[in-house]
Amino acid sequence: MKSVQDALYNWLSIKVVCDARPDDTAARETLDLFDDIIKNEQHLTNIEVTTDDVMYYVTYILEGASKKTRFPRELIEVMLNQINQEPDKYCNFPFENE
Repeated sequence: MKSVQDALYNWLSIKVVCDARPDDTAARETLDLFDDIIKNEQHLTNIEVTTDDVMYYVTYILEGASKKTRFPRELIEVMLNQINQEPDKYCNFPFENE
């Protein structure tokens, strides 16, 4: 992932889904992937998310400097809203140990 903005957008979108659906194994695996990207490829630390009625705000440390970005709620919550509108299309398939 080339930009911090793209990585954070993807990470936050799936984090919102994962927070709302803690038993969703696919969401958890995807969040783990994006956690790795933002921490190990983008080198972000101290990531914190806050929200209000309109926006999500993400603060983080990059190369020793504190940074902040924001995303509209409607953009971040698209995936969660789609899942909630058509839950039969997004069944959870638990991970089975082999």
